[in-house]
Amino acid sequence: MPQTQHVEKHFTSSATVRDIVIGMADGLTVPFALAAGLSGAVDSTRVVITAGLAEIAAGSIAMGLGGYLAARTDAEHYASERAREARETVEIPEEEKREVAELFEGYGLSETLSKKAADEMSSDKRRWIDFMMRFELGLEEPDPRRARTSALTIALSYVAGGLVPLAPYFVFSTMGGALRASIAVTLLALLVFGYIKGRFTVKRPFRSAWQTAVVGGLAAAAAFVIAKLIA
Repeated sequence: MPQTQHVEKHFTSSATVRDIVIGMADGLTVPFALAAGLSGAVDSTRVVITAGLAEIAAGSIAMGLGGYLAARTDAEHYASERAREARETVEIPEEEKREVAELFEGYGLSETLSKKAADEMSSDKRRWIDFMMRFELGLEEPDPRRARTSALTIALSYVAGGLVPLAPYFVFSTMGGALRASIAVTLLALLVFGYIKGRFTVKRPFRSAWQTAVVGGLAAAAAFVIAKLIA
């Protein structure tokens, strides 16, 4: 009887999604709070636009640089740990083989079979080190282009998110109209962004949607109230 081939579908772009989430979340929230705060303190959409664009430029650079440095740190940490494991396979090979055998035993293999598997693996030094990096230390080799890609992804996501709450100030000439439109489009964007984020991460899109919108709304409301009190 013919059988349908089983095909497993896994999401494999978690790092990229994480960068988009980091950039977009801050991009939607911070400029939104800044625009709302300035709207409570000044009566000029031009001032809000100028300050908002300056914040988006500075924020995207800072966030992108943070992503770059984080990815570089991961790569340097992996290289350091791999060098240490390579050194230990030369200096204390028996101890390293014992650790590999213990890992196999943890997956249910017998002691005899685990020792044999460890001996077989040690004959290929590169695979031996790869195995220990992944299963002993829980480290995956980073993509060499990861730092640059992460920085660009976070920065562009921040810019895209930041332009959403600022866009109405380009259209409306009155502060009240611009602020109301900014609140409407940004809360909608936060809901949509939170929903999509939830679909890819926690698998609870509706809860993620309203949580994201509430956080962004509270930040903007706090900025507006504080600006009103000070102005």
